[in-house]
Amino acid sequence: MLVTGSTDGIGLKTARMLVSLGHKVLLHGRNPEKLEIVERTLSALPGGGRFESYVSDLSRLADVEALAKAVTEKHAKLDVLINNAGVYSATELITQDGLDVRFAVNTIAPYLLTQRLLPLLGASGRVINLTSAAQSSVDPKALVGGGRLSDSAAYAQSKLALTMWSHGMALSFKDDGPVIISVNPGSLLGSKMVKQAFGVAGGDLRIGAEILCRAALSDEFAAASGRYFDNDIGQFTSPHPDALNLQKCGQIVRVIETVLSERTKSEKNQL
Repeated sequence: MLVTGSTDGIGLKTARMLVSLGHKVLLHGRNPEKLEIVERTLSALPGGGRFESYVSDLSRLADVEALAKAVTEKHAKLDVLINNAGVYSATELITQDGLDVRFAVNTIAPYLLTQRLLPLLGASGRVINLTSAAQSSVDPKALVGGGRLSDSAAYAQSKLALTMWSHGMALSFKDDGPVIISVNPGSLLGSKMVKQAFGVAGGDLRIGAEILCRAALSDEFAAASGRYFDNDIGQFTSPHPDALNLQKCGQIVRVIETVLSERTKSEKNQL
């Protein structure tokens, strides 16, 4: 199981739970020192689970590609991908790819990583996308790096865009691809992001970790591809209406694919 953003917050708590349950967990973070600390912590846990670490900055599309390649080179199969890594604000809003960092990390990176790891996931795998109760209609221009949005607006749009491509991709696969589920792990849990954004301690991170583990392992999620689980109410429910509009979902996917295609062209021109 690969858990992105597993050096702190809900991702770290989820990784700890999975290792304690005896699973092999692929840890991810952008800071190698923090990953080493996590490794030492997990080594002391009972349960017999194993782990290995991958360093990658998901704001850089080249790093996302490199992460997928590294995982693919070491593993022939991946049972679960938990796209947990996310960002609310940053000092540098535009990435080296010319994208808004909040859309790059929250929307585009998990899309690209999922696409690249599909051969390992197959039809039996699961993709759990960490979304949010905060969702608002997406400005396609913002998705490609245009405009300047507030942190709250960019976060809400990026999380809806994630939910939208999750729904669209799940429907396109039918029975030929992994289960893809969007999960709001719970509002205002005590992650670094919540503390940074709202200045509050937040709720117990275990609430979010437990639902991610359930989504990854339990039978109740096995036939829930394309659905949205809201842990604030503890059940599957309807997401933002835009996420149920297949035309709008398709538009978001096309915009993301255009971003990735233009990056590929740019790299070829630099060779």
